[in-house]
Amino acid sequence: MWTHSLPDEPDHLPASGDVAECARLIREGSKSFHAASLILPADVRQGARALYAFCRVADDRIDEGGNPQAALAILRRRLAGAYARRPENNPVDRMFTWVIGQYAIPRAVPEALLEGFAWDAEGRVYQSFEDLKAYAVRVAGTVGVMMALVMGERRPVALARAIDLGIAMQLTNIARDVGEDARAGRCYLPEDWLMQAGISRAAILAAETADPTIRALVRRLLRAADTFYISGLAGTDYLRPDCRAAIRAAALIYQDIGRVIAAQEFDSVSQRAAVSKNRKLQLALRALTLKPAGAGSFETDRAGLFLIEAVARRPLPGRPVVDGLAGWPWVMDLFLQMERRRETGSVME
Repeated sequence: MWTHSLPDEPDHLPASGDVAECARLIREGSKSFHAASLILPADVRQGARALYAFCRVADDRIDEGGNPQAALAILRRRLAGAYARRPENNPVDRMFTWVIGQYAIPRAVPEALLEGFAWDAEGRVYQSFEDLKAYAVRVAGTVGVMMALVMGERRPVALARAIDLGIAMQLTNIARDVGEDARAGRCYLPEDWLMQAGISRAAILAAETADPTIRALVRRLLRAADTFYISGLAGTDYLRPDCRAAIRAAALIYQDIGRVIAAQEFDSVSQRAAVSKNRKLQLALRALTLKPAGAGSFETDRAGLFLIEAVARRPLPGRPVVDGLAGWPWVMDLFLQMERRRETGSVME
């Protein structure tokens, strides 16, 4: 495959044609994301669209290709080319190469995204909520981290909140798509939840309607998501003021999918929840004046710790590399929090 080398300067401007192509992909692929991107300041919008384009193309290759393992091999090759600064000769790869250099996005972050896609391709079964969180961190928390980096935010506590928001959105996705996933032969609900509820995975996959047990499981998943929305939204206080409204609007609109599911009596088997255009506008306006809970009052979930450490090891050009994280006060706080949870036996769900 022919590749195209980029200049050595990390801040070179991308070609206007590449920028336009990524904008087109967003405009045609996600009206909601396209609208949200318009709220972002111009210097952030370009990077956000580049990230979206790469993630969208990657997701489409896995979902629409007949051979997901072959698609993953191609995506890994493309990722390697981007980090070698020799992207394949197409607008999406060139823009992605530009954005990872411009904002010092460590390779471990998009690699984790592809790992999540690999788990989908192999049909992984999640035994516990902790296992499901690990999946959500990879397919959505990674996007939250990359978006935070594009917005110029690299502090560990801010990245932890971005991961929380990604987890919340992915749990909402799963709650909304129980029936759709089942028809595709997938069930993301944790096995221990199914066991506690007295229902088998096979029964979920075969369900044509949402019985009371399935409805209760969807409700439980949405309650778990709401916990992460609270902390994720609080973390938007760490962002640049001119970026906060767009991220808050996206979070509020996604969280509102849960409200629609509840209004449908938690039936996400025979119907698929959607937020109306008028409601999206209301939530976008609300995002302008939203005052989330204090950002410093939440624990850092260990599921996304490896992403935060990867960012610490790849600073912006001209900044020193941090050799490990043991000396950082926030990590010590995390260890203390984990110890308290072990002593009390409390588990976040």
